[in-house]
Amino acid sequence: MSSENAAVDVRKGDELDVAAVDTALKANVAGLSGTPTVKQYPSGASNLTYALDYPDRSLVLRRPPTGTRPKSGHDMHREYRIMTELEPAFPTVPKTLYYTGDESIIGAEFYVMERSEGHLIHNDIPKDWGWTEVETRALCEEFFTKLVDLHSVDYEALGLGDFGKPEGYVSRQILGWNRRYEKAWTADVEKFEDVRDWLESNMPETERGAAVVHGDYRIDNCILNKNDPTKIEAILDWEISALGDPMMDLGNTLAYWIEVDDPPFMHMMVRQPSKAKGMMTRQEILEFYAAKSGADVSGFQFYYVYGIFRLAVIIQQIYYRYYHGQTDNKRFKDYGQMVNALGQLARLKIKTGKL
Repeated sequence: MSSENAAVDVRKGDELDVAAVDTALKANVAGLSGTPTVKQYPSGASNLTYALDYPDRSLVLRRPPTGTRPKSGHDMHREYRIMTELEPAFPTVPKTLYYTGDESIIGAEFYVMERSEGHLIHNDIPKDWGWTEVETRALCEEFFTKLVDLHSVDYEALGLGDFGKPEGYVSRQILGWNRRYEKAWTADVEKFEDVRDWLESNMPETERGAAVVHGDYRIDNCILNKNDPTKIEAILDWEISALGDPMMDLGNTLAYWIEVDDPPFMHMMVRQPSKAKGMMTRQEILEFYAAKSGADVSGFQFYYVYGIFRLAVIIQQIYYRYYHGQTDNKRFKDYGQMVNALGQLARLKIKTGKL
């Protein structure tokens, strides 16, 4: 992988019982030998991800975070299952190897997958790639084509019909995220009752179909092909995937998509190279998605505002743990400011109606 996401020594408090993991894996995964070394990937603020290296095999282990967690969050089996069952029709997923719900092994459920070799990039495209706008545009189109491909998967044919309930997905998401925000609220952030009320009052009367939705689709959740980084080798972080309205998924994705001309406070949240010359704007992306998928994208303001506020709730849930001393990870100390910025952004987009 790119050095931008090089594994580092395991953080204090996030240690694994390596011997216990090794014993479990050798009993269930053929061909493992030797003693593994373990390091931790520093990116990501939710589930914990580790590099598990055997002498001749490179694996990745995922487990929930330590401390108090939302009751319905961090379901490792759902993440493992969606990748496993999607692979025949949508091979842009890592190869899964093992899952266990036996928390006696390391104190939590976990799963293991093959490491997808390639590049993982964050805020910027590496300068030494020497890319022009042509390559950047190619990656952008590849990224959103993959999203269209995912939304086109026949999930019933893959045995994923029971993975969720697409009917009523929009209302469950709006009411659910509003409720989660209330539960995770801390006194140093705004309540944004106006934003929550607007979302509840503006839910569309009909949903725009049903699809597998990733829920956290960003370039920095993709491994790019090591020989041709304009191509996506694997899509990671399926933790909050579900069956639901694909417009909600696109709204989530565009909530992360920061443009050069966006207000300064939006630039606090850059996590992928969406500002690079050659990347499409949010409006161009919406038009590209509609052309590729044939989807009705009218009234998209609602889905975009939802994506912004949902992101605020996710960050607030993480910040809640830091605020109450359930984690001492200093990366989270400014998350309350990010929540306030996102709430203000949602207000701005409600007022202007623009992407």
